[in-house]
Amino acid sequence: MTTEPKSATTSVAIASSGLPLTERQEARRRRILHATAQLAGRGGFDAVQMREVAESSSVALGTLYRYFPSKIHLLVATMQDQLQHLHETLRKRPPTEEEPAARVAQTLMRAFRAMQREPHLADAMVRALTFADRSVSAEVDAASRLTTTIILDAMGLTVPPTPAQLSAVRVIEHTWHSALITWLSGRASIAQVKIDIETVCRLIDLTSATPGPTAPGTPGTPGATAGAAAGATAGGRAKSGRTTTSRTKPGRTKRR
Repeated sequence: MTTEPKSATTSVAIASSGLPLTERQEARRRRILHATAQLAGRGGFDAVQMREVAESSSVALGTLYRYFPSKIHLLVATMQDQLQHLHETLRKRPPTEEEPAARVAQTLMRAFRAMQREPHLADAMVRALTFADRSVSAEVDAASRLTTTIILDAMGLTVPPTPAQLSAVRVIEHTWHSALITWLSGRASIAQVKIDIETVCRLIDLTSATPGPTAPGTPGTPGATAGAAAGATAGGRAKSGRTTTSRTKPGRTKRR
């Protein structure tokens, strides 16, 4: 009888170890993510059970836990995989709008419609992101960095983005995620989601019109710029402190 590991501490996750996967390990990981997407696409979050994923991907249950310590890890990794496919598609067929804000809005709506075609899968991935705790922070950050890269690529920047632009990107990400949640819960229509996304993307025009110091990074091609800025954006999600200046009143000189 096989005993299922109870937490991430019972085994070392291969996929998050930082070591490169062998060709065989990568093929096994692809099978696992494919099986997860199929199960979630049919029955949503509750349909993704580790034992069923192991059977569907033809791997031992213990092996599955070595790659993904929990169901949440697995679904967040599936989200990252779906975003990677979207990124590759967008590079082959980039947005056609002229203005950066319109290009980003078009890109995010394409991403939204891709999830709309698989509502059960979208719901499972979003719920996993919502339930994720600190043990899944690396996977969540990776998915967030990829979303940032997609947005920055759509903007078409040729120089590193300014801090104001990175801040706008974070707000756009939050709005897109929130819009996805409200649509999945039936509290927003597709038309309302489109309006919200187009509205928040106008922040790009506002920040582009305001010159400022560039974010840390090395200038290069748009793709390299987006990748470097994505790391800066993920790191910038930590709460930043405020620098305050104090004013002292000039002292009075006594007359002798």
